[in-house]
Amino acid sequence: MGRTYAGARLRRLREERGLSQAALARLLAISPSYLNQMEHDSRPLTVPVLLRLTEEFGVDPGFFSERDTGRMLADLREALADELAAARVTPSELSELSSRLPSVAAVLLDLGRRTQVLTEQLALASEGRADAPAAPGARSPHEEIREFFYRRRNYLHDTDTAAEALARELGIRPGEVRRALAARLSERHGVRVADGSDRLHRFDAAERTLHLSPRLRPGQQAFRMATQLALLEHGAEISRLAAEDYEEGSDTWSLTRIGVANYFAAALVLPYGDFHAAAEELRYDIERLTDRFGLGYETVCHRLSTLQRPSTRGVPFSFVRVDRAGNMSKRQSATGFHFSRAGGTCPLWNVYEAFAAPGRIHVQVAAMPDGGRHLWTARTVTRHRGGWGEPGKTFAIGLGCEVRHASRLVYSDGLDLGNAAAATPIGMGCRICERLDCPQRAVPPLGQPLAIDENSSTFVPYPVRPRESR
Repeated sequence: MGRTYAGARLRRLREERGLSQAALARLLAISPSYLNQMEHDSRPLTVPVLLRLTEEFGVDPGFFSERDTGRMLADLREALADELAAARVTPSELSELSSRLPSVAAVLLDLGRRTQVLTEQLALASEGRADAPAAPGARSPHEEIREFFYRRRNYLHDTDTAAEALARELGIRPGEVRRALAARLSERHGVRVADGSDRLHRFDAAERTLHLSPRLRPGQQAFRMATQLALLEHGAEISRLAAEDYEEGSDTWSLTRIGVANYFAAALVLPYGDFHAAAEELRYDIERLTDRFGLGYETVCHRLSTLQRPSTRGVPFSFVRVDRAGNMSKRQSATGFHFSRAGGTCPLWNVYEAFAAPGRIHVQVAAMPDGGRHLWTARTVTRHRGGWGEPGKTFAIGLGCEVRHASRLVYSDGLDLGNAAAATPIGMGCRICERLDCPQRAVPPLGQPLAIDENSSTFVPYPVRPRESR
């Protein structure tokens, strides 16, 4: 493993527990001077120290990873682009702030987001419109839910293990999932499963009937049944988990309950142990996994992004779902991969190439501006309501991991993973992308003064002035 420098996180952990450097040094069986050097990033955290911290404080080693620092850095660039440019803050200074003073960086990020919302409110008010955002700095409930899962590395341990235990009790096996779920709903809860709903599903609590649309495929019906079973048998636990972050009864709390119930459903129809073993055996071949478990491509990809149980970790994936217009309707991650919340994503990303050849898996090694490289797979999925002339929905499903894990995937075969020059350079979205020489750029980069010259033109759509001439 690489060296881990996480002095700010180590210092924050010590201060939160009310320990002096000398006291923590005794717990870790190291000298106070050695601890002081680690807190100031003069020395890296060693594996023995990380193990002792895990034992003493119950924190996961991922607590000290740089993934949150990278994400904080990207968020700051997005929220404070103009202010940072005006103050001439260099990328290295911003990186140091995110790494060494994460609490201060979080305050600045919150202020930046509040400023953005206030600016939007003023613009709407000047146009005489009344549909301004509800509160400065407020995020939508769906954005809050993404943060809920991101804070937990897209893995809910108690929920996952409870679902796996129920799967064992029910004898969940591929090809027999719907029968087992229907029997449980009927015998334990007196719930009948019926076709004929004009919605995807509708649960009538008074009649104890779960209505499912006949247009749902068998795997989709099983997922809806599993979600309802989660709410019936583990509703109290799901409510408590949602209440850890959000006020009970709020829209965000209610949506979080649905999100956790959906997580439970995926963990029930794809139990962790069996699914993780199959994924490793098949080298994360998504189509073979869909065949083995009889579930859809999107469901399998989403489940793959949750395999982060400490004792048996799978490949840490990022999972996204986008439409043709670049709208990202799902975004979950067990990695530090980050895309802009505002504006579109990168047009050079292979999730958009997938729309040109529907149904085929596209593979790409992509390089981010910070040098990080990821292996991405992308494929379209299409949903039709069924009738002639009724519009369907087509999405591209992206599943990606850091290149260091790529050899575990069948999709890496034949690729030169060690050749950084062969990777496609992508960014976090044109508005905040640092690749100033990208010919695909759609909008001017935030906080960068343009080089406007009526006597010349360039291959770059929005050339910026050299730093020394600003």
